[in-house]
Amino acid sequence: MRGIVLAGGAGSRLRPATSAACKQLLPVYDKPMVYYPLSVLMLAGIREILLICSSDDLPAFRRLFGDGSRLGLRLDYATQDVPRGLADAFRIGADFVGGQRVALVLGDNLFHGSGLSDVLARCVRDLDGAALVGYEVDDPRRYGVAEVDDDGRLLTLEEKPPNPRSRLAVTGLYFYDSLVVEIARGLRPSARGELEITDVNRIYLEAGRASIVPLGRGYAWLDTGTHESLLEASQFVQTLERRQGVRIACLEEIALRQGFIGPEACLEMGHELYNSAYGRYVIQVAHSFLDDERAVLEAM
Repeated sequence: MRGIVLAGGAGSRLRPATSAACKQLLPVYDKPMVYYPLSVLMLAGIREILLICSSDDLPAFRRLFGDGSRLGLRLDYATQDVPRGLADAFRIGADFVGGQRVALVLGDNLFHGSGLSDVLARCVRDLDGAALVGYEVDDPRRYGVAEVDDDGRLLTLEEKPPNPRSRLAVTGLYFYDSLVVEIARGLRPSARGELEITDVNRIYLEAGRASIVPLGRGYAWLDTGTHESLLEASQFVQTLERRQGVRIACLEEIALRQGFIGPEACLEMGHELYNSAYGRYVIQVAHSFLDDERAVLEAM
């Protein structure tokens, strides 16, 4: 499976903070916002990833990640200078997808919870058509809303309904089979002039090939697209990292634990960031792996 991070848009709700900086490169506590959605794809075991951003922001993302090889990834880039809707990601990334299954994650979404990697692995393993990740919210009128039956089967999808049929919002994380590219190519712009991801999902639903994967209690989903939600996300990450002593969305640690890189490569990246608490954490993680390897060798 391949992955797409959609990091376009003007970030107008975050101005003036985004007047001279890309929204997805703003910090969410101790790391750039884009680390969080990228970490989700990595936790799902996805190593071939396309990052879509504006042409103005592309050099900054390249400086940050390069070709992704240091994290054991193959990272490609594409541009979207005019917002044309979420489904436009599959038109832009058609050659990248190349007939493979694909996951799309929005560049301002944060997911966290114990066992998240297992949920993501099931989405990849059991995918048959489209799998949408859902989350119950207090005000579903702000989101795409999924209605399910008593057995959890997806019945309807509505975009920002005035009278929602449930509290289950569709988050910014989607998994699709290879047909999604052709489906996206066949879409017509909505009344607001965009290619709507909800229209893609409805086509799968009408074919009986769409499912919803709800994230239950113990999980967090945060959209960091406003000043208030950006601050809330930063405070959330700060609190968890301080109390638990671990780093959320630490790409170096995830790459190491997923087997994308070895502890020596992780250690090298940690030393480059040594002056920060984040870098010292990466070094600690790498040393822990090296100590475990030595213990295994000594026991042989």
